[in-house]
Amino acid sequence: MASKIKVSEIFNKNRKELLADWESEQKSTLRPNLIKSSDLHDQSQEFMDLFGRALEKENFNNIQGSEWSQVRDFLTSLSHSRGVQGFSPSETATFVFSLKKSLLAKLRGEEKDDKAAAVVWEIGELLDKLGLYTTEVHQKAREEVINRQQLDMLELSTPVVELAPGIIALPMIGTLDSQRTSIVMETLLHKIVETEADIAIIDITGVPTVDTLVAQHLIKTVTAARLMGAECIISGIRPQIAATIVHLGVDLGSVITKSSLASAFDLALKKTGYHITKVSEKRI
Repeated sequence: MASKIKVSEIFNKNRKELLADWESEQKSTLRPNLIKSSDLHDQSQEFMDLFGRALEKENFNNIQGSEWSQVRDFLTSLSHSRGVQGFSPSETATFVFSLKKSLLAKLRGEEKDDKAAAVVWEIGELLDKLGLYTTEVHQKAREEVINRQQLDMLELSTPVVELAPGIIALPMIGTLDSQRTSIVMETLLHKIVETEADIAIIDITGVPTVDTLVAQHLIKTVTAARLMGAECIISGIRPQIAATIVHLGVDLGSVITKSSLASAFDLALKKTGYHITKVSEKRI
């Protein structure tokens, strides 16, 4: 126990020198365009303060303990911000790993007995765990950003347009899966409510293939739209898609289908009481 208390004493006694050595070590490995020296100093200083207070609690084995909560919170924030700045996971983890060299050297220099050697080993493992923690958080943050971008792209790839009063259209491009179908359905239903549409045209001209799963997704979307009071027309049924649907035995008998968006729009106009009239050009 005496040796563990000595760790925080050694750390605090040598804090200024440790901070200088640590910053120098970080600068030797970091790309200079990623972070300003002043920001690096502030981050290092804040970590030293939190790390020093946590060391006083003498729990060197479990970084998930309450003693290390503020350190974890700081490293989580650091990992997120550095991910945005363009740091790689290894560059982010180096923030912690680069402290090992100078800190362990100080601990070895102060104590020479076997008990102190065991403590030095514990502190080394502690810093390894904290470094790996930053890598995990950094990776999760990157995955969250990628997932958000994918969702944004899915939403952008399923625009619902109002063609005429009471008529909306949803042109679909690309492969349909469960996640995208869920977004399509939600987007379509919101637009039906927003525009009070009577007819919704789902155009699948840009969908490369239709299998059983895609057909089921379409039927679910049509059913949901009907529950909202809108009739659905599926357009873009090409000959090969029609043959595939028949071959799969999918029943689309209750759904109005058209070969093109233009013919679907023409039918929708008739159903809503509108018609298109060509205005003759006035001859001079």
